Amino acid sequence: MNEELGYAEMLEIPVETVTVNHREKKKRAKEEDLSEKVVETVNDRVEKDPAYAESTPVEREVRPPRSRFARRLIIGEFVAVCALCATIFLTNIFMTNSAINTFVRDLFQGTADTADTRTYSDFALSPVVNEYTDVEIAVSNAGVMSFTAECSVYAPCEGELASVTGDAENGYTVQLQHSDTFSTVISGLSNVYLAEGDTVRANVPLAYTDGSQEVRVTFYEDGVPLNCYTLSEDGLAWS
Repeated sequence: MNEELGYAEMLEIPVETVTVNHREKKKRAKEEDLSEKVVETVNDRVEKDPAYAESTPVEREVRPPRSRFARRLIIGEFVAVCALCATIFLTNIFMTNSAINTFVRDLFQGTADTADTRTYSDFALSPVVNEYTDVEIAVSNAGVMSFTAECSVYAPCEGELASVTGDAENGYTVQLQHSDTFSTVISGLSNVYLAEGDTVRANVPLAYTDGSQEVRVTFYEDGVPLNCYTLSEDGLAWS
């Protein structure tokens, strides 16, 4: 700054009119040089270090808006499903044996591959009373077993307790379902130990009779009474 004032005096220029300019240009030049060096350094890192590599922008798939036809198609499918459900519900109440109900039952209960197609001859018969109990059992010409005694009553073979009807005063009647076609009906029981849907075993007591009523046992195949078994000291057996 003193050099500039001395130079102004030598040229006989009034000092008041001299404007002193600081060396801002060099300073700015240095700042610009420093910025350029920083940019170059960063660029070198980006090129050499994969961690600084540019990320590829993700392109999102833009789905076109649904047309009116597509919306109407979806609404039509929804209405059709609701109508089908309503039809099944109403027919299940008023038309239990309709074709659609039969189809739905077969769908959920199994097809012919899972059906129990065993016939009566596929089962081994067991005594309906304990072999140590002194009970006289009679067999009619129609194939109905009957006895009157106080004892426990057993199922003639394994199966499921399909139904229980009657009462203690008039006697209970049970239906045992052994397969899809083979069943047994026992009536005149005082008490039943199991409930509908329970599994029945031949070696577990099914019911009890106090001897006040006659107990009757009848075998059925496809709803037709069976008269093709024998009762001897060795027990029950198919003839």
